Amino acid sequence: MKRRHSKVGIVFRFAGAITMLFLFSGLAFSLAYWLTRWFYSHHEVALPEYLLQLVNWALGILILILLAGTVNLVTVPKQRKVWIEMMDALKLMAKGNFNIMLDRDKKYHGQIGEFVQSINDMAHELKQVELLRQEFISNVSHEIQSPLTSIRGFASTLQREGLSPEEQRHYLSIIEKETTRLSKISDNLLKLTTLESEHQQLDLKRYRLDTQLESIVLACEPQWLEKELELELELEETTVEANEEMISQVFVNLLHNAIKFTQVGGSIKIAIHHSPNEVTVMIADSGIGISKEDQLRIFERFYKGDKQRTRTADGSGLGLSIVQKIVELHHGAIKVDSQLNKGSSFEVTLPLP
Repeated sequence: MKRRHSKVGIVFRFAGAITMLFLFSGLAFSLAYWLTRWFYSHHEVALPEYLLQLVNWALGILILILLAGTVNLVTVPKQRKVWIEMMDALKLMAKGNFNIMLDRDKKYHGQIGEFVQSINDMAHELKQVELLRQEFISNVSHEIQSPLTSIRGFASTLQREGLSPEEQRHYLSIIEKETTRLSKISDNLLKLTTLESEHQQLDLKRYRLDTQLESIVLACEPQWLEKELELELELEETTVEANEEMISQVFVNLLHNAIKFTQVGGSIKIAIHHSPNEVTVMIADSGIGISKEDQLRIFERFYKGDKQRTRTADGSGLGLSIVQKIVELHHGAIKVDSQLNKGSSFEVTLPLP
């Protein structure tokens, strides 16, 4: 559609240029005709007819050149001013200043106006990217600072004299837990960066999705048995074409979250539903739920939601971002439906081969 509009714009600009050329030519040659007619009426000129016509044409061309020169003198300073403004704007953007807005009064039109608007759009997009970068750095710093503070504090405590072996083991276990947390943040950041790379290649193969889900449930058995959770499985035989390791990470993350945020004695349901061209995997729990506000941002990096959810576990807020990115790389979709204190349901839809 944009290409079509561009072609139409070129045609209109070309037609406008031809029209202006005809108007100026007509004006120039008409003026030349009246000037020579006036001159011939006051002076006797003994020249052949073809020479008189040649003089008319020469005078018309001269007037046309003078008109073009006059228009150029009027418009060139304005165009030079526009180019200077655009070059200054580009220099500021090169230095990292994206607070730029050219042509606030919409006084430029045509190709120059389109170019000016493109610079404004580029500055706006770069500003958004810069804001995201600053937010990302702030979030990473915050996430890393918490475990580092704990490690530094308990390492200092271990240097005190008179600590019993039990106290030493307790403080060392906390330090070990915090270093594991740091390592997990680092691993997740690396995974997310890799997934967002334009050169990410998917090693696709056909495999049984229902068998994969059964294996994940069995691997998580100690966690859901510890909380006395009831698991219900509705797994139809399903073959998909995907990266098995990546898709496994998706469902491991979703199942761990379901176990983590479901109270003791609750329930979790995992089901597979088919449609002609795609398959949907639903993982639903009877846990604490997610507020409507948090559902809008739950897939953002480092977003942890309300305190009711975050106080139950030490997450980094990167898991669901990784899940969403993996699903998108497989041309699928993920959505959440939840109510506070009634549970959550995540649905992952993947295309069928």
